[in-house]
Amino acid sequence: MQQNKVSIIIPFKDTAHFLPTCLDSILAQTYKNWEVLAVNDHSSDLSFGLLSSYAEKDEKIKVFQNEGNGIIPALRTGYAKSSGGFVTRMDSDDIMKPNRLEVMVESLLKTGEGHIAVGQVRYFSDRGISNGYDRYEKWLNQLTATGKNYSEIYKECVIPSPCWMVHRTDFEICGAFNPNRYPEDYDLTFRFYGQGLKVIPCTHELHLWRDYDTRTSRTHEHYAQNYFLDIKLHYFLQLDHDKNRPLVVWGAGFKGKSIAKGLQKKGLDFTWLCDNPKKIEKRINGKELVHFSALKDLDRPQSIITVANETAQQEIRAYFQSLGLQPMTDYFFFC
Repeated sequence: MQQNKVSIIIPFKDTAHFLPTCLDSILAQTYKNWEVLAVNDHSSDLSFGLLSSYAEKDEKIKVFQNEGNGIIPALRTGYAKSSGGFVTRMDSDDIMKPNRLEVMVESLLKTGEGHIAVGQVRYFSDRGISNGYDRYEKWLNQLTATGKNYSEIYKECVIPSPCWMVHRTDFEICGAFNPNRYPEDYDLTFRFYGQGLKVIPCTHELHLWRDYDTRTSRTHEHYAQNYFLDIKLHYFLQLDHDKNRPLVVWGAGFKGKSIAKGLQKKGLDFTWLCDNPKKIEKRINGKELVHFSALKDLDRPQSIITVANETAQQEIRAYFQSLGLQPMTDYFFFC
């Protein structure tokens, strides 16, 4: 292992149109002690040949064939070939700002092990950015600026993928790319959180996210809403659920029903709250919905909120505060 070398792992599939810009942004980095481990996930276009031509010109770029199928096996393949003391990943259709590696390495050297370096991100697209992506970008960057990313980890992925870097030793402790759980970036975020890696605040824009119709996160089933809900519930029960406290679910829309079904599959009891008069006292999958005022009758409950409406969320938050309840201890927003 080379202590201050950065291993950049890049899975790629059919991104020949974007690869030159991606690779050129790495070659232009102000920090020069890096290696690229690029893994071809069975491309059908010119991606492999294009990346191979870059590898012929620069020995720091290495290209491999995926030993399995999909992003996770590709990440494992690349990581197994890596030798850097720092680990990060890169998407083959994105762009690094010139100082990304330098800022992250300096942050990790200053803070030591037990930390994760992140950066501000920005979406870009030939057709403009949707309101949803714009809100996500602003929300994520606000968290990153203060390093309080974990405070809202159950809402969305709070570590900007792939704009992170960690010490190799910490990466190993967190399980590297071993789990087969998608979305893989969100799963890794929860493992960083579970192992207590501290997020280093950052106000530098370090990474540019490209958005387009055929982007994997838009098209692959592994990034559908139900996968995100499964990961949230899995890690909530593992990391934050107190088995000695009553569990509460707020909301009976798609997300609420999905969470309720997941809890029932695990044989866990819960109180299902709702403020919709048409649903109160009705049963869904055998479970009765009750008015949210029932929360006051429970002894130290933990609440999962699946209500997406922003105004309703503010009202729920205010209600919790009036009862003296604390976020990430007593209540958790899942959307």
